[in-house]
Order: sequence, then C-alpha cells, then structure tokens
Amino acid sequence: MRLKRLGTLFALATLPALAQVPSQKASTPTPQIIPRQHAPRKVLGLHPDTVVGNVTVSESSNWSGYAVTGTSFTHALGSWTVPTVNCTTTPNTYSSFWVGIDGWTSDSVEQTGTDSDCSGKNPSYYAWYEFYPQPSFLISSVAIKPGDQISASVTYNGTEFKVTLTDETTGKTFSKSAKVSAAKRTSAEWIAEAPCCTNSGGILPLSDFGKVSFGEDYTDVNDTSYASDSSVTGPISDFGSAVNESVMVSSGGTKEAVPGKLSTDGSSFKVTWASE
Repeated sequence: MRLKRLGTLFALATLPALAQVPSQKASTPTPQIIPRQHAPRKVLGLHPDTVVGNVTVSESSNWSGYAVTGTSFTHALGSWTVPTVNCTTTPNTYSSFWVGIDGWTSDSVEQTGTDSDCSGKNPSYYAWYEFYPQPSFLISSVAIKPGDQISASVTYNGTEFKVTLTDETTGKTFSKSAKVSAAKRTSAEWIAEAPCCTNSGGILPLSDFGKVSFGEDYTDVNDTSYASDSSVTGPISDFGSAVNESVMVSSGGTKEAVPGKLSTDGSSFKVTWASE
C-alpha cells in the first residue's frame, strides 16, 4: 500500500540512521550529473507580481510550480508522477521535478527529484539529489520510468538536512544527509524546472513533458505537498498569504511552463509545458 501519513514521515525523519535506508557513503559517491544543476529561482522581472486570492503569482526563467515562505522550515514533503517527454518535438532538452527547502529568495537549495530529459531524440529518466551550490548527483540505485509515482522529502534536524526519495511504484528508496552552512530555511517548494547550466552558465532548454501532476490527489501518497515551518504544518494552502506561484517564462516573455490552480484541499496541482 503506497499511502503515507504525514506523522509517519515526520517520525521517520527523526529515527536513528540505523533505522533508515542507508545513506550513500562519502567514500563512494554516486556519479555527478554534468553539467546540470538545479539552481535557486531566477526572477525574470518582465512583469510585476500579481495577487490572485491569497496566492502571489510571479515569473521566473527556470521555475514553475508552488512555494511557501516562512521561517525555520524543517520539512518539505512532495509527490509527483514521472512525466513522459516528447523528444521528437524537443530534442536535446531537459526537465526536472523536485521538492526542496530554500531557493525562493536565498542562495542555497536542499532538494531531491527526478529528470525527464531528451538526449537527442532519446528519452532519459533518472533520480538525483543536490545541496546547491554543491553539484547535483545521480541516484543510481533508484531506476526511474515514466508513470512511476515518486515521493520525496527534505528534513532538517537542527544540524543537517536529509533528502529522501522513494519510487512508490518499485519500492526503491534512497537517503542522503549533509550540512549546508548557507541555508536560510525560509521557503519550501514543489517545482518543475528548466535546469542549468551551459558552459556560459545559462539555463538549459526545457523538454516537452506535457503535464506533470504533483500531490496526493494524483499520486495516492497522502500528506504530500506539505511543509512545516516555525508556525505552520500542513498542505500548501495552509500557508495562506505566504503561498507563491511561479510561472516559467522565457527572456522574451513567452510562457514555457504554467502551474494550474491548487486543488480544493490545497495539496495538489499540475504544471503544463507550453514551449521550449
């Protein structure tokens, strides 16, 4: 049964390491994903932010999805369905889907997720983790296929962050912990991203991923698109006026990936690909 309760996930995050899935040992790191990184939000600034209900809508050149802001975040929990990419229409492109803490207005991101990329016209699917600005690393022990249901979490225990990614379809799980001295813990996110970087540091072209579905309404993984900070624990909508929606827009103003509205319980949404 794939259902997970929020309390169970929070409890697991505090158990001793021996009770967890073993983290990758520092002496045997997984291969680095070169040259891709999953950077903090890049504010585009072509148009001013707007407020729709309680949600502040802004534009970004690399992020599409939702974020909540606050102080002292300790948990971010997410789930999504791995989308199929159309590499005929968008060869040599990239798309990333993840949950994380930080990066909305800060310079670090503690995150884990999956990619649906196009190597030429051949699709490529894989999982990764990253403690930005450190490099992104492949999670080679968790094979990813389109249609797989993914759950993931980022937790902070007072000294270090722990990322955990589970393929709920296959049962494979991976965890990794690290200290991030620059972390502000001022936001949590659920994002579809155009990763970076080219040799000049630019954002990579976005794969045609169709639609990606985040949250328990679509994945049957309960209590996801949830977060916890110093004053709130709950789904995205529980953060009230601190909820932010990011629309991915090109430098010329063309929409590239657009999030839909939150579900009635505030736990789920879809992001739709619009252009490369």
